[in-house]
Amino acid sequence: MTDLYPIRRALISVSDKTGLIELGQALTARGVELLSTGGSAKALRDAGLEVKDVSEVTGFPEMMDGRVKTLHPIVHGGLLALRDNDGHVAAMEEHGIGKIDLLVVNLYPFEETVAKGADYATCIENIDIGGPAMIRSAAKNHGFVNVVTDVEDYEALLAELEANDGQTTLAFRQKLAQIAYGRTAAYDTAVSTWLAGAIEVEAPRRRSVAGTIAQTLRYGENPHQKAAFYTDGTGRPGVATAIQHQGKELSYNNINDTDAAFELVSEFDPAESAACAIIKHANPSGVAKGATLVEAYKAAFDCDRTSAFGGIVALNQPLDAETATAITEIFTEVVIAPGASDEAKAIFAKKKNLRLLTTEGLADPMEAADTIRQVSGGYLVQDKDNGYVGIDDLKVVTKKAPTEEQLRDLLFAWKVAKHVKSNAIVYVKDAQTVGVGAGQMSRLDSALIAATKAERMAEALGLDESLAKGAAVASDAFFPFADGLLEAAAAGASCVIQPGGSMRDDEVIAAADEAGLAMVFTGMRHFRH
Repeated sequence: MTDLYPIRRALISVSDKTGLIELGQALTARGVELLSTGGSAKALRDAGLEVKDVSEVTGFPEMMDGRVKTLHPIVHGGLLALRDNDGHVAAMEEHGIGKIDLLVVNLYPFEETVAKGADYATCIENIDIGGPAMIRSAAKNHGFVNVVTDVEDYEALLAELEANDGQTTLAFRQKLAQIAYGRTAAYDTAVSTWLAGAIEVEAPRRRSVAGTIAQTLRYGENPHQKAAFYTDGTGRPGVATAIQHQGKELSYNNINDTDAAFELVSEFDPAESAACAIIKHANPSGVAKGATLVEAYKAAFDCDRTSAFGGIVALNQPLDAETATAITEIFTEVVIAPGASDEAKAIFAKKKNLRLLTTEGLADPMEAADTIRQVSGGYLVQDKDNGYVGIDDLKVVTKKAPTEEQLRDLLFAWKVAKHVKSNAIVYVKDAQTVGVGAGQMSRLDSALIAATKAERMAEALGLDESLAKGAAVASDAFFPFADGLLEAAAAGASCVIQPGGSMRDDEVIAAADEAGLAMVFTGMRHFRH
């Protein structure tokens, strides 16, 4: 492979015409011959540039509604020929194949077509064939050929030509080749994933995952770990699509915690009430609803004021000035909300290290999606936990039935428990978490921790009795023994919601009856590991 190699002939075929004319003008100014197809050729010609149609070079017209236009030896020979191989050079001369030194291609907008909800036939027609084939040819021959697949690389290409008198370096071509193969891989991933869904293949034989770089992170969970943030192109409202208005770059842990916070607060319909979730290390320290956003925030904060320090705040309604003022009273890492008023932004602007993100919407907790987790040597893939339980789904299993008010708190606690690391125990009173036990190896330990937090917070608020007194309790999975439930009763709980399904359900129900608790079964669990 040679290092510096000149660009004398370019083939341009793009669906996204952004920057096309400027690129064509810059290449023409350097004496580069332009080949093109269809709409790209017309756009360049309309701008007064001299362009030769690929069909003129190949001797074959575009046919079959444009499906066949660049799949020809004249094109692929010009891309694949090794310039320093005598046999390849002789074949080019024999068959009248000219070198192509630069390929500029961006693909049919398949991902965008799917995102718009197009029908099956339309999606199929937007699968590019010739583009990926040319890209792969050019990328393979990066010893001599430059391949550009992203509009954002036009400027870098022209800067490279300027710096090297119309030539490019091997290192530059290698970088372009890597980007190109990443693009075709992501494209094929999009097609394969869509087709699997369209024909209802639940577990495809081969599955690939693709993403686009959004941010190179300073480090990962710890300073010695390298990290980066990628988006998947689905457009789901959340941290990946949010607009950051102020503050330093989000860290790996910020992104992870902000996602957890926003997914949790999205469980609560903003038309019904304001809601706030405060997250620390991916678990909620406090969650609450309120008549106003500031009431919801203060109630969530009062669940665990200590853990709220340096936490992530998620809101289900646009941030207002009053809530912004309350939030700035302590150190907060990130606030994420569907929007923010100008007054709220001005208040936050005084706290330069506080990040403010707006999403222009909430995530749909019922949306069908996959979650992917890496394990050594492979991946675990599952449906997103979008399980829903309403009042009509609950089964009263104790002698005492919960009141309407208790049912509201039980369902609130159940929504929160879904977002707490297992084993999860959540105490709720008046639409406010008052104790959260998360991520323990024993459900009894989680119950103890939640009760302790409720007691400590009561002391901090100057109350005479634990916040757990009269609270509703949610357990993300069944109680294998009665001990965890009895701990909740001892803390003052009045009612319990849990999946049921333990071999000892009868013992647990009997213990609840003896303690005077009302208990309902959901028939659904929410493990979160």
